Amino acid sequence: MGADHDGNLPRDATVADYLVARLAEWGVHRYYGYPGDGINGMTSALQRAQGRARFIQVRHEETAGFAAGAHVKYGGGPLGCVVVTSGPGAIHALNGLYDAKLDHQPVVALLGHTALPAEGGGYYQEVDLLSLYKDVASAFLAQLDDPSQARHLVDRACRTALARRTVTALVLPSDVQDLPAVPHPPHAHGYYHTSAVPSSEPTVPPEADVRRAAEVLRGGERVAMLVGQGALGAEDEVRRIADRLGAGVATALLGFTAVDHRQPWVTGAIGLLGSRPSWQLMRECDRLLIVGSQMPYSEFYPPEGQARAVQIDIDGTRMGLRYPTEVNLTGDAGPTLRALLDELGPGPGPTAWRATLADATGKWRASQREVAAQPAEPVNPQSLFTTLDDALPDDAMLAVDCGTATAWYARHVRVRPGMLASLSGTLLSMGGGMPYALAAKFAHPDRPVIALLGDGAMQMNGVNELITVAKYWREWPDPRFVVLVLNNRDLAFVSWEQRSGEGTPMFPDSQDLPDVAYHRWAEVLGLGGELVDSPDRVDGLWQRVLDADRPVVVNAVVDPAELMLPPHFTVEQARKTAAAVLRGDSDRAGIVRRGVPAALATYRPRRRGR
Repeated sequence: MGADHDGNLPRDATVADYLVARLAEWGVHRYYGYPGDGINGMTSALQRAQGRARFIQVRHEETAGFAAGAHVKYGGGPLGCVVVTSGPGAIHALNGLYDAKLDHQPVVALLGHTALPAEGGGYYQEVDLLSLYKDVASAFLAQLDDPSQARHLVDRACRTALARRTVTALVLPSDVQDLPAVPHPPHAHGYYHTSAVPSSEPTVPPEADVRRAAEVLRGGERVAMLVGQGALGAEDEVRRIADRLGAGVATALLGFTAVDHRQPWVTGAIGLLGSRPSWQLMRECDRLLIVGSQMPYSEFYPPEGQARAVQIDIDGTRMGLRYPTEVNLTGDAGPTLRALLDELGPGPGPTAWRATLADATGKWRASQREVAAQPAEPVNPQSLFTTLDDALPDDAMLAVDCGTATAWYARHVRVRPGMLASLSGTLLSMGGGMPYALAAKFAHPDRPVIALLGDGAMQMNGVNELITVAKYWREWPDPRFVVLVLNNRDLAFVSWEQRSGEGTPMFPDSQDLPDVAYHRWAEVLGLGGELVDSPDRVDGLWQRVLDADRPVVVNAVVDPAELMLPPHFTVEQARKTAAAVLRGDSDRAGIVRRGVPAALATYRPRRRGR
């Protein structure tokens, strides 16, 4: 096949060939998906494009959606891409795509569909995809019915996904994929000739607005910063402005890697799974600077009227949604913070406030390590995270699932510069940890990845996606892919929500999980397996698995009664938890053994002014 006069596209190229070539101009070279006849044209085109594009076959289309968003989060490329077949394939992908949408990751979904002549006839797998996807891909959704549309539809889908940091989708009838490509639509009425050059983004707000923000922040004696994923890539600027303002810094989980958590002025995670110092930071501050975060729990911000606030975000529509800010700066975090630093001028911020925060943070971290070292039955899950923190390689990548694993990660793992870490931050979907780990590993096959999962998430899709690990791991230059499974036979996070929120005991019919030998399943697949069923097996665990010559699954049999309490545990929550225990909770003995009275005393609400 000869190439056309524009480059690499063959003269007899199909629409699918052209889609792959045009998406490559937008930086798409990796496609997550699962095959089916609705996308046979696309998979054939990807086969012909080997070396320029890669199809990653996962076990389920939901994983493809998760992995496409995580591909961007871990720096695999500017755009994630999903390619799935018609009907059930497109339906399966929705959950992972909603994760990308809610966490503002640019993803293009390519959806196979019924051939044009059969549409409307009740054909096999015929689903109204334009209706089904109108929410998740509300920014841009279109069906490609004519080859001359391919160029402008790809360009609009990619441009919109990047500009609005969201999910877009193209519906591809199966017969249209195999029609001859039209890379150059006619110069005639009703045709478009679009560009594959990304649009520029706002960088720095107007100087007058930056000056107003500096005036608000300059007079603060107790400055708090909240940083989220919008601050990623601006780590140096965050540190410099925190030093200039004498601020303490709390982090949303999506922004965890924007700061060095070893610093005494970094109070750690905020929210239900956050730290006591972050709660104190917000309860006592007189100024608040929010950088790239939309953390939704309003009770974790300062009470209204307590602090004067400034917000920085690239999306002007999302300003002032969580706290009544005085100045809203629309722009990239890095250049906006640099402009703000110039306007603030030299000089360190209040040192007494930082000393107070450092003292609180140091005591909190010490107390959490003490809790992690307490005996449990059989293994204290928190001990696995403190020892992980001590053993993490500098270039580690972390993928965290939703549940108690998130809580222990937030409280014990001190992420530092050079590491990558993420999770389903807004959708809070179980089942994201393994797809995230896969995407991280494909983005950086020469770096170690560690997936932190509960047994519920492992049973949901982890056991299946471990097959994907077994399929691909031998091609990775660094084979380290560690999966920690917290095996407590309980959907523990929900059990604790029931106790503290409803005052009801753990409901075994709903919460009990089968006990699975996850390490044995790994061995069946040719991977490594580690059983941790006693505290002595924790010693040296991370060194053993990180020295392994293949991926390893750690089956950690942990205590289901391990207490998971928020940093602002209220009297009402304490009353309901105690009521659940008294009503005959199946974990009653374990909860009492793990020390409810001591825990409630530790988390007693702190009075203002003390």
